Amino acid sequence: MSQIEATVYYLQMTAPPETAGRPLPEETRVERAIDPPVPFYRFLYHAIGGDYQWLSRRKLSDADLAVLLGDPRNELFVLYCQGVPAGMVEFDRRQPNEVEIVQFGLMPERIGQGLGRSLLEWTLARAWSYQPSRVWLHTCSLDHPAALPNYQKRGFTLYREERIQREP
Repeated sequence: MSQIEATVYYLQMTAPPETAGRPLPEETRVERAIDPPVPFYRFLYHAIGGDYQWLSRRKLSDADLAVLLGDPRNELFVLYCQGVPAGMVEFDRRQPNEVEIVQFGLMPERIGQGLGRSLLEWTLARAWSYQPSRVWLHTCSLDHPAALPNYQKRGFTLYREERIQREP
């Protein structure tokens, strides 16, 4: 199987943002999906991450993914715009004193409307509400071109970078 090259960027925050983020637009809301069905999760994952080669959850069996999604320390939040899924945020809080933003993204038709900034600011407020010592994530060069700058503008700092070869 052919491999593709990518750069992975690891970013973190060790203190909450100094200013509160702007609120989400009025026609949007974020809801926690508690123990979501695997097909619903896979729908979001593919619709949001398909263009960016999201891979980690694609590799999991349905049974393994169901166990992960059923863990209360792994949280899925869905952004809805006028009642329709518009984005997702997934937290992994299984490591003490830290929150990993495992997945973060918007449906393709919602990109470019300012939702990425406001959803990320909502995400940071929620992540810091758990009072961790750090909030972290990784992204890569295959992601949307605005992803890395958005993270950095919200206060994330790069602490590691690596070149990888991976399957498409």
